[in-house]
Amino acid sequence: MKRTGFILSLVAAGALLVSSCRKDPLNDMTAEESRIYVTNYDEQANFSSYKTFSIVDSVAVISNREGATKELTAYDQSLLATLKASMQARGYTLVDKSAKPDLAMNVTRIDNTTTSVGYNPGYWAGWPGYWDTGYWGYPGWDYWFPSYYTVFRYNEKSVAIDLVDLKNAAGHDNKLTAVWNAQLRGTGVWTGSNLDSMLKAVFDQSQYLKTSN
Repeated sequence: MKRTGFILSLVAAGALLVSSCRKDPLNDMTAEESRIYVTNYDEQANFSSYKTFSIVDSVAVISNREGATKELTAYDQSLLATLKASMQARGYTLVDKSAKPDLAMNVTRIDNTTTSVGYNPGYWAGWPGYWDTGYWGYPGWDYWFPSYYTVFRYNEKSVAIDLVDLKNAAGHDNKLTAVWNAQLRGTGVWTGSNLDSMLKAVFDQSQYLKTSN
């Protein structure tokens, strides 16, 4: 699933190079249609057995241009608040991290820019489907297109949310297990006005993520 998001982003970037040559359905997508919500979970996890959770007090920001930082922008505050409300709506109780919660929620924004260089060695006529030079009054001639390089850059902003099992941490060789992960990808995932609809979609496709009364 992770690869799917990457490939779509790559195709969208490449479409910019050929949009003048042919129509591409990606050009007609709305910002909402471009967004992808990927959720993964541990099939062995018993989500109803967890009762409490705690969430980070800021959002980690990872970039391949500027390294990693922690931030708490207005967007981040809204993101954390919406996640808290979503978890509470599933029956989980929010507690301070000092209260030894059953689940820990980590939140990360990812901002990566990728530059790619392509080389086209050119082509020569004479292949099936090409116009014969004789059509233009030059029978027996040939024609060619010079080789060239193409450079394109695309940026992908995404959000990753991880739920880590603290309740069953003992006896796992000092390794914490992530029992649930959500990824938000596409246009507008860093726009605060989209948070409610995006997180609703994430939790709607995670019906197993709820505790027992």
